[in-house]
Amino acid sequence: MSRKNVVVVGHGMVAHRFVEALRVRDEQGDWSVTVLGEETDAAYDRVGLSSYVGSWNRKELALAGNDYAADDLVDLRVGTRAVGIDRAARTVTTAGGDVLRYDSLVLATGSYPFVPPVPGHDLPDCFVYRTLDDLDGIRAAARRAEATGRAGVVIGGGLLGLEAANALRLLGVTPHVIEYNNRLMPAQVDEGGGRVLDRLVTDLGLVTHLGVGTAKIASGPEGLQVNLSDGSVIEAGLVVFSAGVRPRDELAREAGLELGGRGGVLTDRSCRSTADAAVYAIGECAAVDGTCYGLVAPGYSTAEVVADRLVGGTAEFPGADMSTKLKLLGVDVASFGDAHATTPGALEVVLSDSAKGTYAKLVVSDDAKTLLGGILVGDASAYGTLRPLVGRELPGDPATLISPAGEKPGAGSLPDDAEVCSCNGVTKGAICDAIAEGACDIAQIKSCTSAGTTCGGCLPSVKQLLARSGVQMSKALCEHFEQSRAELFQIVQATGIRTFSALIAQYGTGHGCDICKPVVASILASTDSDHILHPKQAGLQDTNDHFLANIQKNGTYSVVPRMPGGECTPEQLIVIGEVARDFGLYVKMTGGQRVDLFGARVEQLPQIWKRLVDAGMESGQAYGKSLRTVKSCVGSTWCRYGVQDSVRMAVALELRYRGLRSPHKLKMGVSGCARECAEARGKDVGVIATENGWNLYVCGNGGQSPKHAQLLAGGLDDETLVRYIDRFLMFYIRTADRLQRTAPWLEALEGGLEHLKEVVCDDALGIADDLEAAMAKHVGGYKDEWAGVLEDPEKLARFVSFVNAPEQPDPTVRFDDSGPRKVPVLVGMPGIGPGTGA
Repeated sequence: MSRKNVVVVGHGMVAHRFVEALRVRDEQGDWSVTVLGEETDAAYDRVGLSSYVGSWNRKELALAGNDYAADDLVDLRVGTRAVGIDRAARTVTTAGGDVLRYDSLVLATGSYPFVPPVPGHDLPDCFVYRTLDDLDGIRAAARRAEATGRAGVVIGGGLLGLEAANALRLLGVTPHVIEYNNRLMPAQVDEGGGRVLDRLVTDLGLVTHLGVGTAKIASGPEGLQVNLSDGSVIEAGLVVFSAGVRPRDELAREAGLELGGRGGVLTDRSCRSTADAAVYAIGECAAVDGTCYGLVAPGYSTAEVVADRLVGGTAEFPGADMSTKLKLLGVDVASFGDAHATTPGALEVVLSDSAKGTYAKLVVSDDAKTLLGGILVGDASAYGTLRPLVGRELPGDPATLISPAGEKPGAGSLPDDAEVCSCNGVTKGAICDAIAEGACDIAQIKSCTSAGTTCGGCLPSVKQLLARSGVQMSKALCEHFEQSRAELFQIVQATGIRTFSALIAQYGTGHGCDICKPVVASILASTDSDHILHPKQAGLQDTNDHFLANIQKNGTYSVVPRMPGGECTPEQLIVIGEVARDFGLYVKMTGGQRVDLFGARVEQLPQIWKRLVDAGMESGQAYGKSLRTVKSCVGSTWCRYGVQDSVRMAVALELRYRGLRSPHKLKMGVSGCARECAEARGKDVGVIATENGWNLYVCGNGGQSPKHAQLLAGGLDDETLVRYIDRFLMFYIRTADRLQRTAPWLEALEGGLEHLKEVVCDDALGIADDLEAAMAKHVGGYKDEWAGVLEDPEKLARFVSFVNAPEQPDPTVRFDDSGPRKVPVLVGMPGIGPGTGA
């Protein structure tokens, strides 16, 4: 078989989608694929570029499967720039001199940021906001600007401009946004929405300059001077240009391909170049019937069309939904359909509430029956059900659809052909079909339909469809309890039951298992201050809690003393060193600012802890589903950038929430400024200091699917901050499923972050006092678990390695101390020993 080759120039989100789509369709393996990516990073989520700020971890943005490691038919070459196309020979030449032959060529070169020809635009510390490398440069310049107290200037107040401004704000620099139009985001919102948006973002610390241009940029004695057309001057440390993008079509132009009127490779609706049947264009560089589209959803559509065409299909570009829903600086903004009422005879229905900071507009037909478009600012919760109704008859009075008191249509009322996920073109019918075929949770629906896998804005509607489907989703904890963890929590709290036997006798069946026993143990610990090894609870614990230590892969245990804020006295540090020396333990400094001691045997644990407790230390609970640590930077005490005392706050939070049992482990971080040295936005609870108080972020997790924490509230004083954390933690503990971390808990929470804000900040459920009282009970009843063991001979009796040798290790077991990791080796028994595979 003679295999054909397609060369793809570019490796962004759309190019990656094309490669995936072609490999799925090309079942016979007729095509090999060569991908040339100019950036050194393989395809990453450019839509989520701003999330790179704070984490500075490139891997978090990488698209799944972007290296094609298991696919022999895909040759990915990152850091490789294409410099020429020979259409006659059907070859592409790279900057390194390689000449690649193609049967079909797919141009996915994307776009480039437009930099207006302002005098001084090419000075040092002038940037664009486009790639990960751009953000690395912006970060370095922002540090210099912060050190000198100078502002950051963003030229352009559109979508990317506000994202860039938010990045500067997170980097500790006051952002000034210059927009030539008289409102922010002029392409998405109208004047009314622009006024509300301007007020919301200025309340968050942005300085806006509307209706003015940039006259010139000049070098000053300590940075840059940005001169505006109204005569004002901004003393800046850096400038970021975000004035729109242009299709990147220089390769196509040099190859003689026909271009659109505003640039881009001119194609027909099959995305094939009008000048060369062997050349296709997808994404932002494609001018389909003369029009370039700058959103990811139409880009994905072009990728699917070309993949279909290469395997003999007849797909055509279906048109583009230019609707957008986004959250900028914590502010919801959505625009869909004919948002600016350009349709002849169109009517506008507007509801603006300046006090609440919300603006909603629906554009309807002249008889007010058909929805044409709309704009939502401040509250975009209705976007998921309104956008699919564009072009359809409204289910009721337009005003009621955007009124807070009006009845909102649910996703279930949409017709089957309504597009629920615009990014991936997934209809309500497709989602319902997937549910009918057995997809019974969000993860399964994502997997089989791709709905919600790009921006996630459609997930509330997907959840509604799942809830209405009639699919019976078992909420049973296990075969012994038909209730969920949250329901069992409520039962324990309401009945006062304090033993597993009483709970299973009244509300369950059988004798329990290794699923329900630890869950019930955690619930009992969360609702009372009994010791975790109380005789009625000790038998329920899993391996770690059974011995109050983390079991390691070689059967030994680790010991982790608590060090709130990373603080430790010299005397305590000496004791830790002596314990490690005397017991032959491996010492590891953790990322949570404490010391981990590895290699302890069970019978050694009480001896080790007695010495640590006598030195004034306590358990760091590294073994429990509970608070692990509160990481902090040195804050204003030592750091010249710190604006709040982060160490003091970290110590206070760790001492307050130590010992708090929860569905899964909890980690926190406190950063003394927006430079984020404590990595607070990667934690379940993250606190970041600002000049105006503390910003509280919640539900950030590591693991297989890392999630950044999201802003719950800003500008908080100490008392309000602690009160909100109290409420958040207890609400999570009461409602989360077994082993559910805070990020997936929030994703599954009906109403998501907005509902969580209503519960925690506004007390919408009227339970705030109850949540705070529960936390106060925990704080008042806290006792160190290891001190409790040392005081109780009955509990101490549990700590034996072998029943036949309670005080000495079994003579048939020798621990190999030759390296930092102890390995137990059985000796004196035939066929068992090192190297036998035992």
